[in-house]
Amino acid sequence: MASAEKQLSHGQPWLPKIRSMPTTDSIPGTRLASLGGPAPGTARVEIVVPVRNEERGLGPSVRRLRGYLDHAFPCRTRITIADNGSTDGTWPLAQALAADLDGVRAVQLDRPGRGGALRSVWSASEADVFAYMDVDLSTDLNALLPLVAPLLSGHSDVAIGTRLARGARVIRGPKREIISRCYNLLLHATLGTRFSDAQCGFKAIRADAARALLPLTKDTGWFFDTELLVLAERAGLRIHEVPVDWIDDPDSRVNVVGTAVADLRGIARLGTGLARGVIRVPALRSPELRSAAAGPAQSRLGGQLARFVLVGVASTAVYVLLYLLLRGVLPAQAANAISLLLTAVANTAVNRRVTFGIRGRQHAARHQLRGLIAFGTGLALTSAALAALHASVAQPGRAAELTVLIAANLTATLVRFILYRGWVFGHGRRGGAR
Repeated sequence: MASAEKQLSHGQPWLPKIRSMPTTDSIPGTRLASLGGPAPGTARVEIVVPVRNEERGLGPSVRRLRGYLDHAFPCRTRITIADNGSTDGTWPLAQALAADLDGVRAVQLDRPGRGGALRSVWSASEADVFAYMDVDLSTDLNALLPLVAPLLSGHSDVAIGTRLARGARVIRGPKREIISRCYNLLLHATLGTRFSDAQCGFKAIRADAARALLPLTKDTGWFFDTELLVLAERAGLRIHEVPVDWIDDPDSRVNVVGTAVADLRGIARLGTGLARGVIRVPALRSPELRSAAAGPAQSRLGGQLARFVLVGVASTAVYVLLYLLLRGVLPAQAANAISLLLTAVANTAVNRRVTFGIRGRQHAARHQLRGLIAFGTGLALTSAALAALHASVAQPGRAAELTVLIAANLTATLVRFILYRGWVFGHGRRGGAR
């Protein structure tokens, strides 16, 4: 290891097969020995718990996790506490836990950053599967076996817990819910991702896949998860998703604003690198899978954007004409709302076929419904712009109204493209006819 790292292990670093093995026949992908993966008793899973200034909750969480693994997990396991830059009593406590509990070790890194800690520990690990989870154990531990089983069997290469898929049960505030959904929607729109939840602190990866992808990662913070998943998808790897039961930690130390800014920078860096060919991802699965994963962001985004702009110009012209016709008999807000509604229905239908290449009637009603919801963002922006204009100018002319509305519509168009690509036509792009 690097000189900046220290580690402490106690006793046998890998615990032997558990005393009583639960049945796994009811869990998809858990017929481990018969599917080409290592047998349950010989497979090794390393679970990393990254921590920074977590003195208060570290002890109970690690003891609870170790107890669960000892009594309900069919593989040899090791817990690694990865202290990255703590300034409180976290490191002495991690050392004490490693000395007291078999199958637990502690590693200290001088630099803070979850991504850096995971890359450092995983790069030096000899396990078959690498996993990590947040120290607060917000995710129900019963999801751990369904998470790693498809990796041990060879069915999948990466596994993630998801709070945004059907079947997940989540307790958290509306602020974090909105931020999470917007972030994943942005990933769908900008990088063409297909996984549903990039941020859930509950993930696993096969050792061979990790060794191929870790050298390509650059982020050392919270964006590391997203970066690794995007690279895995571009490499054609199979990503298994497990809906989880998840309870938000009210004492979370995450700086939401700082993390959001860093994530946006990460998206820009990763997207630019992939588009320019600076980041070259190896084909780790079949070329077909790799092409399907890379296609939306690499080859389709430019064409979709160009077609969307052309449709948008035509829609704006129709919108302006309708507004001028209706404005003679209706107030400004009413004329704006009706004009937007009529053009939104036509815009959704044309973009569905021309921009995103979806034909046939399958999901057409759902696309129109979602398109109307996306239209709501445009209505909100243009209505607010009109209200601001009329509040500042007593009787603005038609030219002033149109100037303000067109400017607001340009902003709304960008938002609508992101919604169209990542949400409105998301199902059609993946599985619909083209």
